[in-house]
Amino acid sequence: MMSSGQTVAVFGAYGHTGRFVVAELRDRGFVPVLSGRDAGKLEELAASFPGLEVRPASVDDPASLDRALAGTAAVINSAGPFAATAAPVIEAALRAGIPYVDVAAEIEANADTFAHFAEPAHAAGVVIVPAMAFFGGLGDLLATVAMGDWTAADEAHVAYALSSWHPTTGTRDAGTVSRERRDGRRVRFTNGKLEYHQDALPSLKWTFPEPVGVRPVFGEFSMADVVTIPSHLAIPEVRSYMTVEAVEDLSAPDTPAPTAADERGRSDQTFLVDVVVRSGDMERRATASGQDIYAISAPLAVEAVRRILTGQTRTTGVASAGEIFDAADFLRALSAHLSFELRQ
Repeated sequence: MMSSGQTVAVFGAYGHTGRFVVAELRDRGFVPVLSGRDAGKLEELAASFPGLEVRPASVDDPASLDRALAGTAAVINSAGPFAATAAPVIEAALRAGIPYVDVAAEIEANADTFAHFAEPAHAAGVVIVPAMAFFGGLGDLLATVAMGDWTAADEAHVAYALSSWHPTTGTRDAGTVSRERRDGRRVRFTNGKLEYHQDALPSLKWTFPEPVGVRPVFGEFSMADVVTIPSHLAIPEVRSYMTVEAVEDLSAPDTPAPTAADERGRSDQTFLVDVVVRSGDMERRATASGQDIYAISAPLAVEAVRRILTGQTRTTGVASAGEIFDAADFLRALSAHLSFELRQ
């Protein structure tokens, strides 16, 4: 369904993911408003999208954010590190009375959004959806679908198979900020809460659906799913896993950034996300596969905005994807971008 030309502000529009978001909004009939800190980069981006308005803004200048959001129907924040950008842009969205969606993969930034903005957003009747991206949003949608009619489960496992991981500058910067906030510790969700620890990542094998099959993975490779899934599902243990090769790519300082391999600018990276929810000796499984973890975040975020603006939501305030949307319907709506299968 096309939108009716509504304007949507994109903060961090010139970043790697931001460019995908701008293109996806245009494809869906929205009119992006290009915003971010660097006026020069915004003007350069605008040259690729003639007719789009440029509104420079900085997170330490609330008035500039208000100008950036003025008259828009929603805002998508794609500017990391979100530890610095999420709160100021959310505050501007609340002042403007418009929905906010971000693509944050930072665990602490997402946890802060739930902790600090649940009450003000609910009171204002404004929708805020953090982590509406490959990490956080997609895993939460899959876990919600897998849960089905279960009201609680013992464990959720989210296993990622990436053919490679060429991190963007934003990913590296966000990782640095997260490590500093954790004093170098690791984080996991166990016994119903986030726990920080110094343990090494466990190494094991995960049996992915074909054609990926059995692959070595690092366990407790915690991503934003450990915030989004427990925010609304009664699951005390949420564990995530990442293929060893992807972790090695991410860890190596000389791994290059992604390069375009098709006409949409996507890299040739492929992904498979395998979610298993267990209750007693029963288990349910949902999987999704596609191309380019950064590019897929754009249709996830834009579909979220479309559903919010057309009233296809289940709550207001701060909510994860699985709580606020019909998860199975949402995933089916992205069939042009990913393959989704429920395996029970």
